[in-house]
Parts: sequence; structure tokens; C-alpha cells
Amino acid sequence: MSIPLAEQKKNSKAQSIASSRIKEERLRLIEQEVCSYGDTVHYTQNPKMFSRCQGSYLYDMAGKPYLDLQMWYSTVNLGYANPRINDAAKRQIDTLPQLACQYLHQEKIELAQMIAESVKKSFGLKGRVHFNVGGAQAVEDALKLVRKTTGRSRMFAFEGSYHGRTLGASSLTASYRYREAFGSFADRAEFIPYPYAFRSPYPHNLEAAEEYFIHQFERKFEHECTGAWDPKAKRSEFGAFFVEPVQGTGGYIVPPRGYFKRLAKICRDYGILFVDDEVQMGVFRTGKMWALEHFDVQPDILIFAKAITNGLNPLSGIWAREELISPAKFGPGSTHSTYSSNTIGTAAALEVMKVLSEKKYEPIINAKSARFMQRLKELQRKHHEMGHVDGLGLALRVEICEEDGITPNRDLANKIFTAGMEENLEIDGRPMGLVLNIVGYHKHVIAIAPSLEITDDEIDLACKLLDMAITRAKNL
Repeated sequence: MSIPLAEQKKNSKAQSIASSRIKEERLRLIEQEVCSYGDTVHYTQNPKMFSRCQGSYLYDMAGKPYLDLQMWYSTVNLGYANPRINDAAKRQIDTLPQLACQYLHQEKIELAQMIAESVKKSFGLKGRVHFNVGGAQAVEDALKLVRKTTGRSRMFAFEGSYHGRTLGASSLTASYRYREAFGSFADRAEFIPYPYAFRSPYPHNLEAAEEYFIHQFERKFEHECTGAWDPKAKRSEFGAFFVEPVQGTGGYIVPPRGYFKRLAKICRDYGILFVDDEVQMGVFRTGKMWALEHFDVQPDILIFAKAITNGLNPLSGIWAREELISPAKFGPGSTHSTYSSNTIGTAAALEVMKVLSEKKYEPIINAKSARFMQRLKELQRKHHEMGHVDGLGLALRVEICEEDGITPNRDLANKIFTAGMEENLEIDGRPMGLVLNIVGYHKHVIAIAPSLEITDDEIDLACKLLDMAITRAKNL
């Protein structure tokens, strides 16, 4: 008696899933023996293993889809396996896949031109572009440029800031846990409170919150005893202020709209450079090419990375004003990395810039943001534990709290994350997963950074899955 075709397919699928699980377990045993646990993979006890990706989805070894709402920490802005970006990298592999960065190639020059033109369009400034590999390395280059320009080694940064984990970038990153194992940091930045209105004395009054936080910085220059300014010599102890226009790892916090303009004026008045870290929020994450555009401020230095290649070959860099980075000021060999302007990375980034220039992303992202915010606000009315819902463009945040909607609830946030990754959420009888990112001062904020190409149906699906994950987590 022959087995019906439907049953054959069901049996074949079951066998394939069983085989993939055996393969995964074998790989996990090997990983436990040979891989360092010093990276971030083992923040979770049983890290998820994925085998492929497409669009807004990751797929595990058994083929189960996971809707990704964090896209590699806002790196894959144009979607996983984007065919145009992939094809550009493939073409480069077949023409000029390797080249020492002491030589020039077309893609580097054209990419630098497009980035410089983008910054000029956004801020009205002329400048030059200097490439490196990762975000932290670009921060290091910015530090070198600041030190060379000002002769000062002390910097300002924000509480809640994250600028990377190299030694120099760690000195600008607020969390002590990233530094504690590596000795003293004599040049550690002075950290100023970020304008986090919801966790301030004025959670429902943005104007009052702005005044409050500006005063926290202004008081540094009130008199010589505050230690930041010598009124006789008219010299600041600090070379630059490194800012995230929307704070990333600190909690996807959107500042009051007038804050940065006032902060930048204080910096200019006291000869302090304004360094804009766009590593996570640049490349249209917030609805504009550069997040700082929202706040009517001109940077002295701008740092980019992550989404500039859509997550393909790593590439980063800094843009700086001409008067800071001209050949006479920042000459050959001022900073260097073997892979700093690698050909595949520059080719991928050049294609990203071309894609972004061909479509009006700002109104598209604003419409998607409005839809997402509406759905999240609807969920907030159902789940009072969603204490604060806010965002800019497709950089959205949900504070997970106790039922009072105020007290941070890290345990519940972790359970929601786990429910998305480990539990079988079902949509129309189909098992799915949900990829979230937990950030924030109390590690209780769900950061939502989907693909800029996310569809309306996927936004609705995301909120259905989030609703299910929160409901399950509350019942655990």
C-alpha cells in the first residue's frame, strides 16, 4: 500500500528537522570546546544558531523563521541578503577582491565622494572622509583627530553611552563593566547625564526636562572650581564631546528636540569639538540619512559604520571638517588599518549609497514609523507593563516595567526576549520566532530596529508576535 504524498512530505520534513537537530547538537559540542566565551554570544546560556537569512527573517537549523526586529543592532538596514548589495560584492570579488590600502581604487574614491556630498547636503559643510574597519576603530580615529587638533586627551561623553570596546573607545563608553577587567583608564571620559526625559524629574514635560539636562552641562563652566574651564586662560580641559543623537545601547532614547542645539553652542563657546557618533543611528535609521539632522546641529566630526555596507564586509570611517582633516593637518599615516578601505567593503557601501539616493526614504520611513507606533500604542493599552513607548523613524523603544508603568522590570524583559527566541509562537498554525534586543540602563528596554524595507504586513505581524511574547512572559 503506497503512502499518500502529503504524508510522505510530512515524514520527509520531520526527518530533515531531526537531522538538523543532530547536526546542531554536534556543532554545539565542538563550540563548547574550541570557541572563546569572551565575546557576546554567551550572554545567553543556550545561544540560538541560525543557518540562513532573507529580508526581515532569520532561519534556524530546522528552517523555522524568526522575524528580526533588531537587524544585527541596526546594521542590516536594507534587509538580509539584499540582492543589489550582494551582487555588488560578488562583482568586486571577480574584479578586484583584494588590494593593499596604500593604493587607490575607484570604489573608495566614489564612496568618499558620495558620503562627503551627503554630509554637505545634510549640514552644509565641506569635509573629507577617512576609512577604517569597525565602529570602534572609527571612534579611535576620531579620538586621534581630536587629540591632534586640540592637544587635549580628556573628552566628554554621556551616561548610558556606548562607543565601542577597544581600549580608546571603552574610555568613552559609560559602563564600568566593559573596563573593569583591563586596568585603569587615566583618560576616561567625564560622563554627563543624557537627556532621558522619562527617567528625569520631568517625565511629562520635555521643555522642563531639556532645561534640567542643559543645566547639568552648563554648570561645568560656571566657575573655575568645576574643573572644566580656566576663565583666565580661556581654555577648556576637554577636547571634544562624543554624542549619540539617539542613544543606542543606553535605551534608544530620543532627546528633547532643542537639547543638542544648545549643547553644541556651549561646546563652541568653550572650544570643544562636537563629535557625532552615527554608528548605530546613521543611514536612515531615524528617517534621515544622519540622525543629527533632526536637531539642527552641525558636527565637527561624524562617525559612521554598521549599515554603511548593510552588514557585508566591515567598513567604517569618519567625516571631518576640512579645517580639521586637510592633508596639512592630518597627514599620511596619521592612522592606519590593513583593511581600512577594503575593496569589497567599499563596493558594498557604494551600492548602499546608490540605493539610498534612488528612493525618497524619509517619507517611507515616517509612514512605517507611524504605523508601528500606532500598533505599539494599542498594545500599550493592553499591557500596562509597556511603560513608555517612543521612537524616531524606525528606532523605536518599549520600556518594560512593573504594572505601575514606571518601575523597570528587567526580569519580565528577559522573559519576553526568551519567549520570542525559545517558545513556539504560532501564526495561522505556523511556528515562528521573534528576534528582539534588550537595552537600557536597567536592561529593561526592548529596542526595535527593523529593516527599513519592512512591509506593513510584517509590522502588523511583529506586533502580533510581540503581543504573544509579552502575554506568555507575564504568565511564566
